[in-house]
Amino acid sequence: TSECEKYACCPLPPYLEDSGCVIEEDDNAGRPLRDVCFHLLKLYSDRSYELDQLLDPRSVTCDPLDFRLSWHLWEVLRALNYSHLSQQSRGVLNTSYAAQLESEGLWEWAVFVMLHEPDTQ
Repeated sequence: TSECEKYACCPLPPYLEDSGCVIEEDDNAGRPLRDVCFHLLKLYSDRSYELDQLLDPRSVTCDPLDFRLSWHLWEVLRALNYSHLSQQSRGVLNTSYAAQLESEGLWEWAVFVMLHEPDTQ
């Protein structure tokens, strides 16, 4: 509440947890950077919780271009009937992970990832 002070630190991603760093706001979107487990708990308590925050690679790793866990997590959530991720965000997630796989020489898996894109254009 507004009368009370904070009694616990914000749940930071694992790579920031022991750094002593306290991040209140993210520079890019104006949203706080939180751990992926925190976002999963929020999604559990509010089924309409924004999936963009949950699937942000920076909630897991310090590399903002590492979409491995984000893509696999999205596929699990999609199988559980969470479908309120925007078409643009889905496209970014699929193409970014496919590009990551292709850059590692795993183009067969990049094709597999792109087969999950519902928009054929």
